[in-house]
Amino acid sequence: MRQQRKWAVAGIALLAVVAVRHPTPDIRLLTHDIGDPRPHRFQAAIDLGLVGVSVLYTWTARAR
Repeated sequence: MRQQRKWAVAGIALLAVVAVRHPTPDIRLLTHDIGDPRPHRFQAAIDLGLVGVSVLYTWTARAR
């Protein structure tokens, strides 16, 4: 009976560790003019399972 209790506690602890949301940084660099209706944009994302990286870079082109 004690062995089952240990496995149950270990399972609950593992579930709690998996369920806890890890902090994710949110870094933004806004380099386009806020009045620009169509800023140029570069976007990329990489997901490695436990770690994910997303990059969005925008800029304003010169007016012609």
